[in-house]
Amino acid sequence: MLMTKEKRPTIRTLRGWALSVLQEAGAIHECEEHGWAKVRADPHARDRAFAVARQHPPAGVSPKAATVAVAEILDETGDTCPECLPDEER
Repeated sequence: MLMTKEKRPTIRTLRGWALSVLQEAGAIHECEEHGWAKVRADPHARDRAFAVARQHPPAGVSPKAATVAVAEILDETGDTCPECLPDEER
């Protein structure tokens, strides 16, 4: 049986590419209610994202720049959604 892989949409910015890599690796996910990115506490997922950045950076981008882009997203993303109320306020 012939299996085809769906073509991924073109990512227009390095930041968008880094977000995509982190999401596919399972290092971040979206808040189900508000859509904000949240970091998962999975060091293996982070390692996978960094490996993709080093080994398969986008065209025209150095592996170092791709790795820095992934690190910047992780540094600025928290593990909670800024719009969700803490459990004690619900």
